[in-house]
Amino acid sequence: MNSLIVFVVAFLISFILTIPTIFIAYKTNLVTNIKKRFHPAHTHKGNIPRGGGVPIYIAILLTSIIFLPINKIMFGILIAGFLLIMLGLLDDYSDVNPYLRFFANLFISALVIAFGLGIPYISNPFGGIIRLDHWQIAINFLGQHSIWVIADLLAIIWLSWTTNMVNWSKGVDGQLPGFVVICAVFMGLLSQRFTAHDISAQTVMLFSFIVAGSFLGFLPFNFYPQKIMPGYGGGALAGFLLGILSILSFGKLGTAILILSIPMIDAIYTIIRRLKKRQSPFQADWGHLHHRLLEIGWGKRRIAIFYWLVSLILGISSLFFNKLEKLIAFITIAIMLLVFLVIIERMKKERLV
Repeated sequence: MNSLIVFVVAFLISFILTIPTIFIAYKTNLVTNIKKRFHPAHTHKGNIPRGGGVPIYIAILLTSIIFLPINKIMFGILIAGFLLIMLGLLDDYSDVNPYLRFFANLFISALVIAFGLGIPYISNPFGGIIRLDHWQIAINFLGQHSIWVIADLLAIIWLSWTTNMVNWSKGVDGQLPGFVVICAVFMGLLSQRFTAHDISAQTVMLFSFIVAGSFLGFLPFNFYPQKIMPGYGGGALAGFLLGILSILSFGKLGTAILILSIPMIDAIYTIIRRLKKRQSPFQADWGHLHHRLLEIGWGKRRIAIFYWLVSLILGISSLFFNKLEKLIAFITIAIMLLVFLVIIERMKKERLV
């Protein structure tokens, strides 16, 4: 019942606040017009407001303050989320340098780790766990603390990866908020199995449903034809929070990887493709999975629903698969998707010949 309450409250706040956000975005020229501001990855037409991450974050912030115990880790998460939204607004206005954005992601990820979040161990798909907390450095600054060198470094890399990887999968109307809702719900359900942070399993589940409700409240305005875009802030916040949720219940990184298989494999393929063409992996282009699906005639609604359905199927599977089965499922999906992308790429080249 508590999960349903926080879900509905977060949904209503996000839904209500998105309406004035659209109005303010138009008034302050926080918009993207492809005729005035070209971006190689954009698929939309017309004058579309940005800054959709703002109502989503405010919904998460207010609902969390009302319903959750705000300890040090939760405070760090909310602060880090605020910084991501500010970075997103700057990018929505003036396209921040992608390298600067990346280093800002690393800083924000390191900040939330400094508040106590970390990955002391990960599940071994072949049995047992892999400990990452053996190498510790004690420091005495504003109290006695320990830095888990490998664990904290891995956590920073993981959060920076999910932040960017998920953000890349927002190119089509409704694509991102839909699969984020599904992923957050399943992460919440799976968090009940085991947690080992200073946050209880109940709090992790409630926070997961707060994230889900906040993104669902934004979805009606983002679904085709979209009235507002999530912007960099909304996309980055989505990936960051999904990465956070996977860490809050240790051992769920494998679950997150499975549920986020499509955007994750697409991101890996994109990086390889850009490096192969001697392009910067940070430089946006037309070549993501949703772009390829548009090229073969899929509509935007169909692409968004495809992402939702795949996330839903993988989420349900994660409830029943063991560690090794999750790994096998991810590898199978990766092979199928990569073959599909290669076929589309070759078909495209043949049409150009």
